Amino acid sequence: MTPKLSIVISNYNEHANLKRGVLEQMSAYLREAHYPWEVIINDDGSSDGGDKIVENYTQKHPGFRMIRSKHGGKAAGIWNAIQAAKGEIVLFTDMDQSTPLQEVEKLLLSFDRGYDVVFGSRGKMRHNFSALRQLSSWAFRSFRGMLLLHDVVDTQCGFKALRLAVAKKIFPLLSVIKDKKVVSKGWTVSAFDVELLFLAEKLGYKLKEVDVTWKNEDTSISKQKSFIGESVDMLKQIIQVKISDLSGKYDQK
Repeated sequence: MTPKLSIVISNYNEHANLKRGVLEQMSAYLREAHYPWEVIINDDGSSDGGDKIVENYTQKHPGFRMIRSKHGGKAAGIWNAIQAAKGEIVLFTDMDQSTPLQEVEKLLLSFDRGYDVVFGSRGKMRHNFSALRQLSSWAFRSFRGMLLLHDVVDTQCGFKALRLAVAKKIFPLLSVIKDKKVVSKGWTVSAFDVELLFLAEKLGYKLKEVDVTWKNEDTSISKQKSFIGESVDMLKQIIQVKISDLSGKYDQK
C-alpha cells in the first residue's frame, strides 16, 4: 500500500536522544495512526554510534527504514531521505522530538484544504530557552521578516510537511544542495528552512503555518553546537537568499 505520509529524519550524532527512546515514542503513535506511513532515517555520517541504534531498530520494526550518506549536513540528509520516499506527503522532523510526532495530525488537516506546504510554528516564545536565546530569536525573526517571508512567524521549527512532488521540486533548488563546493564539517544549523519556504512562496505554492506543541527535548551533547556562531551564519545566509532573489537566481527559465 502506498503510504499517505513519509516521515524523514536526518540522523547525525543523536546517540543521547536515541538512547532515551525517541524511536519508540514515534512508533507508539504510528501504531495507532489511521493512515499508511513509512519512516526513513538517513544517517548523515554519524560518528557517535547512534547509527548502530537506528540500524538495529529499523531491522526489527516494519515501516522503519535506514539509509546512509556521507556527511553533508541536515538539508542534504533530509533530501537524501526524500528521494527514497513514496508517500503522498513528506514530513521532516528532528530526532530529538521536541515537537512530538503526533502533532502531524494538525498539519495533515491543511493538506485536505488544498495547501502544498504546511509547517509547524513554535509561536513567539521558546520553552526552555534562556533569556539570551529568547532575545536572539526575536532579533532573528525581526531581521528575517524585514527581508523575507513577512507574514511568517517561525521559519526554524524543524517540523515541516510538503506534498512529495513539491518537495522534489524545491529541495534541488536550495543553495546548500546545488552548491557542491560546500562541505559540511560537524554539526551545523543553517537557514535552509528560510530558503525552502521562500522558494515555495515564490513558486506559487500554498503555504500554511500551524501552531504546534514544542519543548526543547534535545539531550545530545556530541553535536558541539556554537550558539553565537550559528546565529551569525544564519543571518549571513538570510542576506544571501535576499541577494540571490534580487539577482534573479531563483527566476524560472
